[in-house]
Amino acid sequence: MSTPHPLNQAVIAQALYDLRNGQLRRCKAMGFGEEELNALKRPELISVLLNASVSWCSVSINRDVVKRLLQQAKDAEKEIAFVDRMLSLGASTEMVGRFYGLTHQEVALRRDILGLPKRKGRHPVLDEAQDTALWKQWRALAEARSIECNDDAAMLEAAMDLAESMSLPLSVVWSAIKGWVDQGLG
Repeated sequence: MSTPHPLNQAVIAQALYDLRNGQLRRCKAMGFGEEELNALKRPELISVLLNASVSWCSVSINRDVVKRLLQQAKDAEKEIAFVDRMLSLGASTEMVGRFYGLTHQEVALRRDILGLPKRKGRHPVLDEAQDTALWKQWRALAEARSIECNDDAAMLEAAMDLAESMSLPLSVVWSAIKGWVDQGLG
């Protein structure tokens, strides 16, 4: 005795599920017509379709949709890595919330996952020497990268690089840069 074709079984299972849940349009979108849908109301005809050893259906791949889904997964990975880097560099909860919409609880969970110490209070402000050094490096980096003052994403990336290279908390670097931009110095 030949074995039933697994694709047939999967399609019947999906069609029956959709019919039970009132999703008649989904069944029609799969290619079922009225006659076939009426046959799915009779167990003996369902059995014939389920146990057929020859495939009576085919699969087509929508490559554009597959590519989009894979790109979304890659983008999500990049976003997680970016948020992790922000937190590791000392971003405030408010910064992460502003850029990525994470709540205080989500940020706290990410910090725990990363094994970052719990902070109490604000980061200290920059002393005059740090402020001057940051200003000089910020101007050079902004000019080299042609960063526009209204491009928060580019400014954030630059701030992260500066925080990393200068061993300063990202929230302090970001606050200084935003302050300069607000004063028209950016």
